Amino acid sequence: MTELGQYISKKSASKAEISKKTGISKSRISELTLNPSTQLRALELYLIALALDVDPGNMFKEIFKEITLEIDN
Repeated sequence: MTELGQYISKKSASKAEISKKTGISKSRISELTLNPSTQLRALELYLIALALDVDPGNMFKEIFKEITLEIDN
């Protein structure tokens, strides 16, 4: 499961309901939540955040919390 999938699970949200609210296909939602190699588009993240009634910025930070910059010195 992807970070997005875990986030949606924590919110106890239905993938079908998210699909209905956002217009993102059920198959795309499943791909985004199950396949770690699938690239999440900014528009998709924004629409999903709106459907979950959460702040998109906070959702972004939570989903990508493991991402850091590698600084060369």
